[in-house]
Formats: sequence, structure tokens, C-alpha cells
Amino acid sequence: MKTDSIKCNAVVPATPEAVYTAWLSSKGHAAMTGSSAKITARVGATFSAWDGYISGRTLEAKPSSRILQAWRTTDFADDEPDSSLEVLLEKARGGTKVTLVHTKIPAGHGAEYRKGWIDFYFTPMKEYFASLK
Repeated sequence: MKTDSIKCNAVVPATPEAVYTAWLSSKGHAAMTGSSAKITARVGATFSAWDGYISGRTLEAKPSSRILQAWRTTDFADDEPDSSLEVLLEKARGGTKVTLVHTKIPAGHGAEYRKGWIDFYFTPMKEYFASLK
């Protein structure tokens, strides 16, 4: 089965610890994206975000540096396997460079997910963390 892969990044005005903690908590994830989420920092736990549009399971979590998740949206067909989302966090001038490596996306959907990461994650994350300063 053919799939798409994307890689995108942005610098967010927060520490890697703050981004990591927010990504893996329901309250923090909701605050930084502006939409409801249910997530914990426990490896193996399931999660949902964007009012249930996104769901999956956290497979690996290395505090303040890396998160690996099995990831899907309600747009995936039932017979399509989960995609893989790797969230990499590294200190950068101005905060944290957040790199998303999203693989095994159903063929033909990579460009729309890249746009989604920018519009629905990076943009609100920058605004949210800047508002805390």
C-alpha cells in the first residue's frame, strides 16, 4: 500500500519541557491547540484531539525530547492502518524547534496533513506559548 510522508517544523516560544508537558496532557494540549483533547503522558495510553477528529496511542515518550504516536483521523478508512507521528523537540533560538515526522499517511493526503499541522498546531501553539510570557 502506497503512503505519504511529511516533515515540518516550527520554533515555538517555550522550553522543550513545556511543549512536551503540554502535548501529553489533556489540559495543555487543549490550551495550545484551542480544541478539546484527552491525553496522558503514559506510554501505551490512547489519546484523542481536535474533538475526536484525531486519535491514536502513545508508543514512546522521552521527556522533553521525543514522542512517538500511532496516529489517525476520522478521514482514514477503517481498513487503513494508523500512521506514525514522531514529535522531536530541541532547544533553539527563541524557544523550541518542534519537528514533526509524519509517515504512513494514506496516499494522496500528505499535503493536507502538512497544512493541518501548520494551521491547527504550529500557529496556535506559537500564539498560546507567546501569551504565557
